Amino acid sequence: MIEYSKNLQKIVEPSNLISAVHQAAIGSDLFDTNDIRTRAMVFEDFQIRADKHHFIHVTLRIMTGRTNAQKTQLSQKVLAALKTFNFSSIILSVEIRDIDQPTYAKETL
Repeated sequence: MIEYSKNLQKIVEPSNLISAVHQAAIGSDLFDTNDIRTRAMVFEDFQIRADKHHFIHVTLRIMTGRTNAQKTQLSQKVLAALKTFNFSSIILSVEIRDIDQPTYAKETL
């Protein structure tokens, strides 16, 4: 999930952010391509540091079983993909959360 400040839409198309994060996840070689889903949510109302005007926060929810080294590599790969946009006055962050497999339910119809 990519969360971003609405004012960022003046600088970059959300679809480009989605593509960059999606490709970074594919490039990590940690997932089957068909298992990766990437979406974005805009925030109109937010408050961040006074000297920054934009934010992007990416939360990657992944099934348990990856090592800390793999998670670190993934978060750094996604962060590097975001940095290719050469933003200024922005806070970029990436967070990895494990999904508890026994309680996770999914069905593709």
